[in-house]
Amino acid sequence: MDSTNSSSSSTTPSRYESQKRRDWDTFGQYLRNNKPPLSFPTFNPSHVLEFLHYLDQFGKTKIHIPTCPYFGIPNPPTACPCPFRQAWGSLDALVGRLRAAYDEHGGNPEVNPFGAPEVRRFLREVRDFQARSRGISYEKKRKRPKQQQLLEQQEQEDLQDQEP
Repeated sequence: MDSTNSSSSSTTPSRYESQKRRDWDTFGQYLRNNKPPLSFPTFNPSHVLEFLHYLDQFGKTKIHIPTCPYFGIPNPPTACPCPFRQAWGSLDALVGRLRAAYDEHGGNPEVNPFGAPEVRRFLREVRDFQARSRGISYEKKRKRPKQQQLLEQQEQEDLQDQEP
């Protein structure tokens, strides 16, 4: 058995596992502080969205509003009063960790509220708006198929062999 993947009491959890536990605890605290308090089996995707909106107040990423003169400019020359928010990448990673934690805590994977279409749509909208707001793109880089990489590598080696 690989010791890096086992979760025994003698090994320290990975950074990912520690963060996942902290995120789950934070979400649990948010549910308990809700009016009325919610429990593990009773929350739904709308509660997840409320939690993500709640986290915005702790964000550190400047997100320009459409009326800001720096909307769409990657590196504005001066400060502006636009709000700080959670960055899309942070929210996306958080939802991924919470989705995994939900499954580990006995949740039904088929109805995981962190993977609900509403949550995925929200994350996509946040990503797109932040990209427009900050003048950066989040275009996903496409990986080349392994076979194509091997062929190109072989062609490079053949060219090198042919050089005098």
